[in-house]
Amino acid sequence: MKLPEIKGFIDLSLVDWDGKVSAVAFLPQCNFRCPFCYNSTFILAPEKMPTVPFEEIEQYLIRNKDWLDGVTITGGEPTIHEGLSSLCKRIKEMGLGVKLDTNGTNSEVIQDLVAQKLVDYVALDVKAPLTLKKYSTVTRVNARKMLSEVKRTVEILLKGRVGYEFRTTLVPTIHSEDDVKQICSKIKGCKKYVLQNFKDDVKTLDPDFKNIKPFSPEEIEEFLKTAKEIVPNTFLR
Repeated sequence: MKLPEIKGFIDLSLVDWDGKVSAVAFLPQCNFRCPFCYNSTFILAPEKMPTVPFEEIEQYLIRNKDWLDGVTITGGEPTIHEGLSSLCKRIKEMGLGVKLDTNGTNSEVIQDLVAQKLVDYVALDVKAPLTLKKYSTVTRVNARKMLSEVKRTVEILLKGRVGYEFRTTLVPTIHSEDDVKQICSKIKGCKKYVLQNFKDDVKTLDPDFKNIKPFSPEEIEEFLKTAKEIVPNTFLR
């Protein structure tokens, strides 16, 4: 199967996979339109970005696989690409691990990757409480069908057959402490939940969000405290 186009590549990252040294491959396009998304160009205008030939990436990975732990595949939303499993397989055949960043809207793809042992770690972005109204508001799409997929992906990961984490980017004007409570109630018992503060120093999909200031350190600590009451394994990143 044809490999998906790769529109961005970072040869070294110490922050995309906790405790691992990874390269990062960016796949274009997404089925959400979250206004606070940092990777807007990958979503809105991927055709304007050059494609990074996989052959070049492969050569780099082979040369450096002795000190690289793996590759983080992110986006956009990787699971909308039919060639994702082939990409994961090629990376695994080099003896490297694969971490997948996903919004969880293609549960069957996640299930298959886990079953075939083509991923070693999955980071699922939980955008908001798992309700139709809130998810549609946050993602700016009609999330009716997608929300059921997200819920199914949560169930798959909670079975613990692959390393995983749930994570939420906290955005002023969007998220409240009650939202965090609701999210935690649906992922209770999970191995790891990560809270991330919104950044205002990057280009966002909705330019208006450039004018929104992140939560203060004190406010973020309150979010953390609230989450830990339900999910003790909650961390800040």
